[in-house]
Amino acid sequence: MTVSATSRPGPAIILVRPQLSENIGTAARAMLNCGLTDMRIVAPREGWLSEKAIAAASGADRLLLSAKVFEQTKDAVADLNRVWATTGRDRYMTKPVDTPREAAAHMRAAHAEGQTFGVLFGPERTGLENDDVAVADTVLTVPLNPEYCSLNLAQAVLLVSYEWHQCEAAETLPPMTKGAEGPATKEKLIFFFEHLERELDACGFLRVPDKRPVMVRNIRNMFQRANLTGQEIQTLHGIVHELVTYRHQKGEGKA
Repeated sequence: MTVSATSRPGPAIILVRPQLSENIGTAARAMLNCGLTDMRIVAPREGWLSEKAIAAASGADRLLLSAKVFEQTKDAVADLNRVWATTGRDRYMTKPVDTPREAAAHMRAAHAEGQTFGVLFGPERTGLENDDVAVADTVLTVPLNPEYCSLNLAQAVLLVSYEWHQCEAAETLPPMTKGAEGPATKEKLIFFFEHLERELDACGFLRVPDKRPVMVRNIRNMFQRANLTGQEIQTLHGIVHELVTYRHQKGEGKA
């Protein structure tokens, strides 16, 4: 299949705080085997672009040289409409769960609608942190032997990339209603979250320090599941603004 220069041929592969440079190289090799070229790396260790990484890439070093590096996960996903987070553990968050094959089908449908999307992979030893998973719309988990389900980074990347590559284009899936706006980018969504959380801090809703991180993640997950458009986010900004304005005016009236 010929892909135009302006199309996005597949998911961004986002490696969050990878520990070994050679694992980044083998992940690049797995990506290129399946035609994926958008590699993003969050907070890699110093010297990650090493001779070991290039050797492990085995000819896919051009992916390493063109990889985008970010300090935070939220920056790496800012331009994406949909994000999957790979994890094998229950994070006690209410999110849809896909296998790699299911995720590939959903990605194909998103691609057909012109959306941008990516997959988060965590550090080799610990996996993604809860705050990383909270940025995602959907959890991606691989159903393996429950008595032994240890995958290295490149294996996980290959499984997801392979299913994307093998999945037939989903022309039969119903597209969004013509003229409808697609999901907002993560940048717009995170900007709204930060706006809302500032005001919730100011009014005292998030006043218990020990509970604040979990409450913030739960609130973000509620809005993530809504699959909000850019216009809907603007409306929510307006709602928060008006509620704050009313509270201030009411306070001044009492004074």
